[in-house]
Amino acid sequence: MKTLRELIKDIDVYEKKGDLDIKVPGIAYDSRKVKPGDVFVCIEGFKTDGHNYVSPALANGAAAVVARKPVDVPGGIPLVIAGDTRKALAMMGAAFTGHPSGKLTMVGITGTNGKTTTTYLVESVFREQGYKVGLIGTIINKIGDRVFPVTNTTPESLDLQVLLKDMLDSGVTHVVMEVSSHALELGRTAGVEFDTAVFTNITQDHLDFHETMDNYLAAKKKLFEGLGKYSEKKRQKYGIINIDDPRADSLIKATTGRAVTYGVENECDVRARNIHLRSDRAAFDVATPEGELFLEIHLPGMFNVYNSLAALTVGLMEGMGKDSVKKALEAVKGVPGRMEKVEEGQDFMVLVDYAHTPDGLENIIRAARQFAEGRVITVFGCGGDRDRTKRPVMGKISAGLSDYTILTSDNPRTEEPISIISQIEEGVRRTADRSRYSIIPDRREAIAHAVGMAEPGDVILIAGKGHETYQIVNDQVLHFDDREVAREALRDLTLASQ
Repeated sequence: MKTLRELIKDIDVYEKKGDLDIKVPGIAYDSRKVKPGDVFVCIEGFKTDGHNYVSPALANGAAAVVARKPVDVPGGIPLVIAGDTRKALAMMGAAFTGHPSGKLTMVGITGTNGKTTTTYLVESVFREQGYKVGLIGTIINKIGDRVFPVTNTTPESLDLQVLLKDMLDSGVTHVVMEVSSHALELGRTAGVEFDTAVFTNITQDHLDFHETMDNYLAAKKKLFEGLGKYSEKKRQKYGIINIDDPRADSLIKATTGRAVTYGVENECDVRARNIHLRSDRAAFDVATPEGELFLEIHLPGMFNVYNSLAALTVGLMEGMGKDSVKKALEAVKGVPGRMEKVEEGQDFMVLVDYAHTPDGLENIIRAARQFAEGRVITVFGCGGDRDRTKRPVMGKISAGLSDYTILTSDNPRTEEPISIISQIEEGVRRTADRSRYSIIPDRREAIAHAVGMAEPGDVILIAGKGHETYQIVNDQVLHFDDREVAREALRDLTLASQ
């Protein structure tokens, strides 16, 4: 059991009073979860401020408080005033759990699109080597073959450190994790020693939080600037970067590890060429520092060529033979909610994808166009209480690239669905007349309508929610799975035709 003094050793402390040598059995940032003897860390959130919950925390047995500003505590209760309690929570969590990332091989993947697929591919590469792998991501968290639910793409810092400790205790040697821009900006990964940072791409998203693309990029860069910090391992660090992204140079300059590049269009360390795309796979040659390689992945679209190149580069930099990496990448048959097929014997294709950004939507529609024998019918909406500026942009993209667009609801949260759809429609109207799109706010009805109008050879793209099994309406979380709903619509179509 560590003392409070040991836990705050690596944080910026402005003021401290009381006995810092008390033994601390636990840390909490939610007053409801405080146990007797815990230190309570006050976090200023977006909806609530932990500084307002010091009294309930003390009532539940908190023995010390860490805050960013003065708070009232009884005499005898140690109080620490820190410059940044989010970072303090992260560093205290790392100290409390014994800095588990320092004993694990840590790969962090960041970017607007492609993080999830790339983590799955890297996981396969590590597993092929016989390593026990931990995965932290948007869809699930995994410790070996054990699966756990996810609340945030990157967990809160304390929860992340506890998860890493659990992984270490379970025999995990390699961890691959999605690292969101929110997590980097909010200090959730402070105290985590990454060995490899991967940059997939950056396009418009999360401007409701970051406000500008420069701020968004600055958040991403923190992963690369932090390579080598909190270092307990004596090894080479790598910044693996998509050279074809317009912001690549900025990431290359930011990385404090060795920059290694991958891509298609520009000269780089790992480069694909002779690319052949099909509806269910992509085949291409790759020039690598280890020699030439032919890959045939079971993932469609040019964007998955890039995701595979990123994972291949990770494997090569981690000292794995190219033949072993090839076998691992070719073994991945798909990723939940990423260009996932829904099949009920129909003579047209139905694909469910998580694409919820302008670039993501454009990528999947362009991919569908390459193998569609008939029309491309796109069903999508935009999330409420999120970046509003991308709504008309996505509308214009869908109208310009799809043969027909159905505008519907996504996760409206506290916004009116029809208001969100109206903003998307502004972009649609710039490109398509009223005969090429329809508005159906009820997502179930929208999917059924798309299935009902499909003809042989058509491709239906249901975009925005992918793997999600819920729909958020106001503060309610309702069960909703695009794949289930599409399957029901296909079965109803079959029954109606009998």
